[in-house]
Amino acid sequence: MKTTELSLARIGNSRGIRLPSALIRKHGLADGLVLEDRGHEIVLTPKRRSLKLSWEETAKEMAASGEDWSEWESTVADGLEQIPWKTTLAVPTAKLKLKKKAKSNAASGSRK
Repeated sequence: MKTTELSLARIGNSRGIRLPSALIRKHGLADGLVLEDRGHEIVLTPKRRSLKLSWEETAKEMAASGEDWSEWESTVADGLEQIPWKTTLAVPTAKLKLKKKAKSNAASGSRK
């Protein structure tokens, strides 16, 4: 670890430090810094760009990757539509009851 002594420079009513350009390039500080006051020391770290992608960026990344997503098609038959999910909507509940009734009729061998 290399120690560099810096002096405070007057910037308006405040004080600031000047960082050597080699240090700025080395640590990727061109986009800004984050200052953390740890009580007994001050820590400066590079400002990080958010790694969160928008839906559009995510779709583009997935399309560009050329990855085979066909194995996800098997999840269609995972049986989740048969689980009696609690819902406040009347339409899905009615459909669910109809499916259950149709299954019980099929199991008993009767059709209506």
